[in-house]
Amino acid sequence: MSNGPVGVAIVGAGVISGQYLRNLNSFPDVRVIAVADLDTDRAAEVAREHDVRVSGTLGAVLSLAEVEIVVNLTVPSAHAAVALESLRAGKHVYGEKPLAMNLDEAAKVMAEAEGRGLRVGGAPDTFLGAGLQSTLHALRAGLIGEPVAVTAATQSLGPESWHPSPEFFYQPGGGPLFDLGPYYLTALVSLLGPVARVAAGTARAREQRVVGSGPKAGTRFPVDVPTHVNALLDFSGGPVTGSATFSFDSAVNRRMIEIIGSEGALSLPDPNTFEGPLLARGLTDPDWRELPLSGTTAGRGIGVLDLARSIRSGAPHRASGELAYHVLELMSAITESGERAEFRPVASTTAAPEPLPADWDPYAATLS
Repeated sequence: MSNGPVGVAIVGAGVISGQYLRNLNSFPDVRVIAVADLDTDRAAEVAREHDVRVSGTLGAVLSLAEVEIVVNLTVPSAHAAVALESLRAGKHVYGEKPLAMNLDEAAKVMAEAEGRGLRVGGAPDTFLGAGLQSTLHALRAGLIGEPVAVTAATQSLGPESWHPSPEFFYQPGGGPLFDLGPYYLTALVSLLGPVARVAAGTARAREQRVVGSGPKAGTRFPVDVPTHVNALLDFSGGPVTGSATFSFDSAVNRRMIEIIGSEGALSLPDPNTFEGPLLARGLTDPDWRELPLSGTTAGRGIGVLDLARSIRSGAPHRASGELAYHVLELMSAITESGERAEFRPVASTTAAPEPLPADWDPYAATLS
């Protein structure tokens, strides 16, 4: 088994790559070796900005022996192809969400990794942040008794007002369900376990949208996916039931998760963040009270770090391919239910990830 920091390559030099590079460069247990992109000039620019010594094509990056993990930040339509090429080059893969465009692609990725003895990890890793880790501890401590139900919602008017190239948000693999749903559904599964079946209703408010900023401002583009989704979730592990709303059609901005228990309720942080606030309320409490948080707020990339440390130790990693696959199947089942107007089963399952240790510190060097 190798020792020392784990070599990482970033594939996809888009907007999100900056967050990953800033964070990964601050963790002593990983070392960013290279940046790749179809636009090699863009890859070189991003590499220079973050003091990464190598840039170029995917093939060039995969040829580097020092690269052990490929962090796949490409557009959703390329996730599976990049993952498969990386696995075939002998690299572990950590991908942005969703794991793939569909379950067939995702199954090929998982099978390739298993056949080669490699690992797959997947975003989001926000459930490893202090806000949701503290929620997990509160649930395990019985603070609100036995969980009974959960309500989640993410509502807005969509990203086209601020994103200069928002078209992909409204193509297959996008929409509020596939764009923001992974944060909410991953949080729910990490806290309450896997989902057994779903029912959903879907709608689309407008056939076209308009780019609101940047050089393409005023340009119209088609909407090819549902932009409002209501889902019912039946969890596998007991009587917990849930409802979730994902919308790009709402003039009301809302980001919330509330878990109702037999002895009270929890109001969770936005699962697209790593922080709080986390609020609790007992059955007779007149109002919410804020709970103290414990854990890391280091941001995007802690799932990559946990994967890197787990590769060295042989322990399971938490932001796993199995978790990402289950969430993808969950979203696919929600989509199918909306089309068919019937409950749809979710065949896959996943173990709820273990909490991070209390002393887990992303900035401490643990690999020698």
